[in-house]
Amino acid sequence: MKNPQLQPSRQNGMLSFATELPNICSLAGLLSALLGIYFAILGIFPAAIIGMLWAVVFDWGDGIIARQMKGRTDKQGAFGAQLDSLIDIVSFGVLPAVILMSYGDFSPWFLGGAFVILAVGVIRLSYFNVFGLVDKTTYMGLALDNNVLILALVFLLDGVLSKTGFSILIYVLSMSTAALNVAPIRTPKFTGKWFYVLIMYAVVLTAIYGWILWSKF
Repeated sequence: MKNPQLQPSRQNGMLSFATELPNICSLAGLLSALLGIYFAILGIFPAAIIGMLWAVVFDWGDGIIARQMKGRTDKQGAFGAQLDSLIDIVSFGVLPAVILMSYGDFSPWFLGGAFVILAVGVIRLSYFNVFGLVDKTTYMGLALDNNVLILALVFLLDGVLSKTGFSILIYVLSMSTAALNVAPIRTPKFTGKWFYVLIMYAVVLTAIYGWILWSKF
């Protein structure tokens, strides 16, 4: 039975929740992920990586904004949490899976790896939605956003290694991080000043990948 306290009133339509600032931030992350998917399919990987990086920034930002807002109701918090979780599977599941398949020229050999990325993503997010954090600053397993932050850095080797060698590298990397996502290990939840570190990381890599794009096109 649904919790009556979380039932929307007639005054609370679906779009009224979507217009709240934390949820606008979440949707900006969804747009970044969509752009990443689009460019990954086209094979423009520097642009895809930029979209992926900013999907992480907006994912962190929505929680920070929500925690700073006073007077949010249980309904607003529950809606925001669900929205964030659903967008996470697009940003940190679908997008890296598409990048892997696209870099492998959509070969059937890469389909299995893409499925593992997606399956691990939904398993991890389902687990987190039920059990939450181990404590206020600790996750069980590696958080999904760490996968794409590592992938964004490693992708700088694209062009340094042969296409075959690099495709093997990102395949192995994706499977390794997927294993860590569901491993019974405790990892830190980066909060507070780490958000500024993330922004700087995203800005620096965006500049690098932007320069790569400019030099190619």
